[in-house]
Amino acid sequence: MSEEKKETVVVDKENSNIKHVEPYTQQFGTMIPSATQKFMRTCVVWQFFRFIAINLKMTILILKSHH
Repeated sequence: MSEEKKETVVVDKENSNIKHVEPYTQQFGTMIPSATQKFMRTCVVWQFFRFIAINLKMTILILKSHH
């Protein structure tokens, strides 16, 4: 007495022509980092200065909240 369940698949006629998009092409839609961005992400000196700046911002925020 097992019942077989039939699944209904709805196909969208408008999107039936979907094609595979290769990564890192204009169609992919993601940003590719420039040489400057890659340098900033990997430069230890820049990361150190960013670390100090973020810590200063957090310290100022904490000091303002403890009036």
